[in-house]
Amino acid sequence: MRDLLPAAVAVAVAGPDDWCGELLPAELACLSERAVQSRRRDYTAGRVCARRALTDLGLPAAAVPSAADRSPVWPTEVVGTITHTHGYCAAAVARRTEVRSVGMDAERHKELDAGVRRLICLPEEEAAFRRLPAGVSWPAVVFSAKETVYKVWHPTVGTWLDFHDAHVDLDPDAGTFTARIAPARVDAAPVADPPTRVTGRFVVDAGLVRTAAVLLPR
Repeated sequence: MRDLLPAAVAVAVAGPDDWCGELLPAELACLSERAVQSRRRDYTAGRVCARRALTDLGLPAAAVPSAADRSPVWPTEVVGTITHTHGYCAAAVARRTEVRSVGMDAERHKELDAGVRRLICLPEEEAAFRRLPAGVSWPAVVFSAKETVYKVWHPTVGTWLDFHDAHVDLDPDAGTFTARIAPARVDAAPVADPPTRVTGRFVVDAGLVRTAAVLLPR
């Protein structure tokens, strides 16, 4: 993820030992005793990476517990994000004075079935796929981009976004995407200055789709 985010954002990617690292008491308290092993490993790697990213930013390795909706609860002076999928995990943090919000996502690079595509992609996005180069699962890229957009939107605005609430345009040559938020969701936002569009970067390699974006302070 380091290749997708600006220098103001500290990024930590999980190594082999991070999946079985130690959790701090506040983090452990958020993990259900019934959590399956894969959930425990993902959660642990995410928190270990989050604390390492904090220290890379020059801050104490504070606990990063979970809110009721399972989103990370960061120290007040930072914004951050965590992603994990099928053996890949990363965390990113930035000082709130430099970055308003940060989001990132990693997904397996695979074809999505028709039912999943209908849930994720707008008709205009489906039409655009036919004009893009072959060899890439563009619906998977849009899926990941929309996950990143949500991770940027939710901490800033405090409301949910549906997949159809953002329209994503892809630029495969530049490796960038631009997501336009549905005007109805912007108008209904409970904050004065919700983002109307989010611009980010993407890459497809090593069997993964990775996306990331930042929202800068106004």
